[in-house]
Amino acid sequence: MMIPNTLQAVLAQSGGIITTAKANELGISNERLRLMVSAGLLERVAFGIYARPDEFIDEMYIAQLRRKKIIYSHETALHLHDLTDRDPLTYSVTVPSGYNTSRLQEDGFKVYTIKRELISIGVTQRPTIFGNTVTVYNLERTICDCLRSRSQMDSAILIDAIRRYVKRSDKDLSELMKMAELFRVDKLLRSYLEILL
Repeated sequence: MMIPNTLQAVLAQSGGIITTAKANELGISNERLRLMVSAGLLERVAFGIYARPDEFIDEMYIAQLRRKKIIYSHETALHLHDLTDRDPLTYSVTVPSGYNTSRLQEDGFKVYTIKRELISIGVTQRPTIFGNTVTVYNLERTICDCLRSRSQMDSAILIDAIRRYVKRSDKDLSELMKMAELFRVDKLLRSYLEILL
Protein backbone atom coordinates (compact mmCIF):
# COMPACT_ATOMS: atom_id res chain seq x y z
CA MET A 1 0.00 0.00 0.00
CA MET A 2 1.20 3.50 -0.86
CA ILE A 3 0.05 7.00 0.00
CA PRO A 4 -1.92 8.39 -2.98
CA ASN A 5 -0.25 11.25 -4.89
CA THR A 6 -3.06 13.68 -4.02
CA LEU A 7 -2.51 12.98 -0.32
CA GLN A 8 1.28 13.24 -0.75
CA ALA A 9 0.83 16.72 -2.25
CA VAL A 10 -1.38 17.91 0.62
CA LEU A 11 1.00 16.47 3.22
CA ALA A 12 3.91 18.30 1.54
CA GLN A 13 2.03 21.62 1.70
CA SER A 14 0.73 21.24 5.26
CA GLY A 15 3.84 20.23 7.16
CA GLY A 16 3.03 16.52 6.96
CA ILE A 17 -0.37 16.84 8.66
CA ILE A 18 -3.87 16.19 7.34
CA THR A 19 -7.34 16.13 8.87
CA THR A 20 -9.93 13.44 8.21
CA ALA A 21 -12.18 16.07 6.62
CA LYS A 22 -9.47 17.13 4.16
CA ALA A 23 -8.64 13.50 3.32
CA ASN A 24 -12.35 12.82 2.70
CA GLU A 25 -12.44 15.84 0.33
CA LEU A 26 -9.63 14.16 -1.63
CA GLY A 27 -11.73 10.99 -1.90
CA ILE A 28 -9.84 9.08 0.77
CA SER A 29 -12.21 7.22 3.10
CA ASN A 30 -11.83 6.89 6.86
CA GLU A 31 -11.25 3.16 6.33
CA ARG A 32 -8.39 3.85 3.92
CA LEU A 33 -6.84 6.25 6.45
CA ARG A 34 -7.10 3.51 9.08
CA LEU A 35 -5.39 1.05 6.72
CA MET A 36 -2.57 3.55 6.07
CA VAL A 37 -2.10 3.88 9.84
CA SER A 38 -2.01 0.06 10.17
CA ALA A 39 0.59 -0.11 7.39
CA GLY A 40 2.74 2.50 9.14
CA LEU A 41 2.34 5.06 6.34
CA LEU A 42 0.47 7.53 8.59
CA GLU A 43 0.20 8.08 12.30
CA ARG A 44 -2.96 9.20 14.10
CA VAL A 45 -1.74 12.12 16.25
CA ALA A 46 -5.14 13.26 17.56
CA PHE A 47 -8.80 12.62 16.89
CA GLY A 48 -9.33 13.27 13.18
CA ILE A 49 -5.71 14.35 12.58
CA TYR A 50 -3.01 12.30 10.87
CA ALA A 51 0.67 12.86 10.12
CA ARG A 52 3.54 11.14 8.40
CA PRO A 53 5.35 8.99 10.99
CA ASP A 54 8.70 10.72 10.36
CA GLU A 55 7.24 14.21 10.85
CA PHE A 56 7.97 16.43 13.85
CA ILE A 57 4.57 17.13 15.33
CA ASP A 58 3.58 20.79 15.56
CA GLU A 59 1.57 20.61 18.80
CA MET A 60 0.52 24.25 18.58
CA TYR A 61 -0.94 23.78 15.11
CA ILE A 62 -2.64 20.48 15.98
CA ALA A 63 -4.20 21.99 19.11
CA GLN A 64 -5.77 24.71 16.99
CA LEU A 65 -6.98 22.24 14.36
CA ARG A 66 -8.79 20.36 17.13
CA ARG A 67 -10.17 23.46 18.88
CA LYS A 68 -11.11 26.11 16.34
CA LYS A 69 -12.15 28.73 18.93
CA ILE A 70 -8.82 29.04 20.73
CA ILE A 71 -6.66 32.08 20.04
CA TYR A 72 -3.05 31.99 21.19
CA SER A 73 -2.44 34.84 23.61
CA HIS A 74 -0.30 36.14 26.49
CA GLU A 75 3.07 34.34 26.85
CA THR A 76 2.46 32.17 23.79
CA ALA A 77 1.65 35.22 21.65
CA LEU A 78 4.76 36.97 22.98
CA HIS A 79 6.77 33.96 21.79
CA LEU A 80 5.10 33.89 18.35
CA HIS A 81 5.78 37.63 17.91
CA ASP A 82 9.42 37.36 19.06
CA LEU A 83 8.73 39.56 22.08
CA THR A 84 10.37 37.03 24.40
CA ASP A 85 13.15 34.46 24.22
CA ARG A 86 11.37 32.09 26.57
CA ASP A 87 9.61 29.11 25.04
CA PRO A 88 6.21 28.74 26.70
CA LEU A 89 6.08 25.71 29.00
CA THR A 90 2.32 25.60 28.49
CA TYR A 91 0.32 27.27 25.75
CA SER A 92 -1.72 30.31 26.77
CA VAL A 93 -5.02 30.65 24.93
CA THR A 94 -8.04 32.94 25.08
CA VAL A 95 -11.59 31.72 24.50
CA PRO A 96 -14.96 33.48 24.69
CA SER A 97 -16.78 33.63 28.03
CA GLY A 98 -19.06 30.65 28.42
CA TYR A 99 -16.68 28.29 26.63
CA ASN A 100 -16.13 25.08 28.61
CA THR A 101 -12.48 25.43 29.61
CA SER A 102 -12.15 22.24 31.69
CA ARG A 103 -10.92 20.06 28.79
CA LEU A 104 -8.38 22.71 27.75
CA GLN A 105 -7.08 22.95 31.33
CA GLU A 106 -6.91 19.15 31.58
CA ASP A 107 -4.82 19.17 28.38
CA GLY A 108 -2.36 21.60 30.01
CA PHE A 109 -3.41 24.92 28.50
CA LYS A 110 -3.33 28.16 30.48
CA VAL A 111 -6.80 29.50 29.67
CA TYR A 112 -8.07 33.09 29.69
CA THR A 113 -11.66 34.06 28.94
CA ILE A 114 -13.05 37.33 27.65
CA LYS A 115 -16.43 38.74 26.65
CA ARG A 116 -17.62 37.54 23.26
CA GLU A 117 -17.71 41.08 21.86
CA LEU A 118 -13.97 41.50 22.60
CA ILE A 119 -12.71 38.08 21.47
CA SER A 120 -12.00 38.96 17.83
CA ILE A 121 -10.28 42.32 18.41
CA GLY A 122 -6.67 42.17 17.24
CA VAL A 123 -6.83 38.65 15.80
CA THR A 124 -4.13 37.84 13.25
CA GLN A 125 -2.19 34.86 11.89
CA ARG A 126 1.42 33.90 12.63
CA PRO A 127 3.60 30.96 11.59
CA THR A 128 4.77 28.46 14.19
CA ILE A 129 8.41 27.36 14.23
CA PHE A 130 7.31 24.53 11.90
CA GLY A 131 5.86 27.02 9.40
CA ASN A 132 2.18 26.22 10.02
CA THR A 133 -0.18 29.17 10.44
CA VAL A 134 -2.04 29.64 13.73
CA THR A 135 -4.47 32.25 15.03
CA VAL A 136 -2.95 34.62 17.56
CA TYR A 137 -3.51 38.14 18.85
CA ASN A 138 -1.52 40.94 17.21
CA LEU A 139 1.35 42.78 18.89
CA GLU A 140 -0.79 45.53 20.42
CA ARG A 141 -3.52 43.23 21.76
CA THR A 142 -0.85 40.92 23.19
CA ILE A 143 0.77 43.77 25.14
CA CYS A 144 -2.64 44.85 26.49
CA ASP A 145 -3.58 41.28 27.46
CA CYS A 146 -0.28 40.87 29.31
CA LEU A 147 -0.85 44.14 31.17
CA ARG A 148 -4.37 43.03 32.12
CA SER A 149 -3.05 39.70 33.42
CA ARG A 150 0.22 41.01 34.89
CA SER A 151 -0.47 39.39 38.30
CA GLN A 152 -0.34 35.97 36.59
CA MET A 153 2.90 36.68 34.70
CA ASP A 154 6.56 37.09 35.46
CA SER A 155 7.04 40.88 35.54
CA ALA A 156 10.48 40.56 33.89
CA ILE A 157 8.85 38.94 30.84
CA LEU A 158 6.30 41.75 30.62
CA ILE A 159 8.89 44.54 30.90
CA ASP A 160 11.15 42.83 28.34
CA ALA A 161 8.19 42.39 25.95
CA ILE A 162 7.27 46.09 26.14
CA ARG A 163 10.93 47.07 25.69
CA ARG A 164 11.18 44.84 22.58
CA TYR A 165 7.86 46.14 21.24
CA VAL A 166 9.03 49.77 21.50
CA LYS A 167 12.17 48.96 19.47
CA ARG A 168 10.28 47.27 16.62
CA SER A 169 9.81 48.96 13.27
CA ASP A 170 6.36 47.38 12.82
CA LYS A 171 4.94 48.76 16.08
CA ASP A 172 1.82 50.95 16.00
CA LEU A 173 1.83 53.12 19.14
CA SER A 174 -1.43 54.88 18.30
CA GLU A 175 -3.16 51.49 17.85
CA LEU A 176 -1.58 50.31 21.10
CA MET A 177 -2.97 53.34 22.97
CA LYS A 178 -6.46 52.85 21.44
CA MET A 179 -6.43 49.21 22.43
CA ALA A 180 -5.12 50.04 25.91
CA GLU A 181 -8.05 52.44 26.41
CA LEU A 182 -10.51 49.79 25.21
CA PHE A 183 -9.09 47.23 27.65
CA ARG A 184 -8.70 49.85 30.42
CA VAL A 185 -4.94 49.53 30.85
CA ASP A 186 -4.00 52.89 29.29
CA LYS A 187 -2.75 54.50 32.54
CA LEU A 188 -0.72 51.41 33.36
CA LEU A 189 0.71 51.29 29.83
CA ARG A 190 1.72 54.97 30.03
CA SER A 191 3.60 54.33 33.25
CA TYR A 192 5.53 51.46 31.63
CA LEU A 193 6.25 53.52 28.49
CA GLU A 194 7.48 56.50 30.55
CA ILE A 195 10.05 54.24 32.18
CA LEU A 196 11.13 52.59 28.91
CA LEU A 197 11.09 55.54 26.49
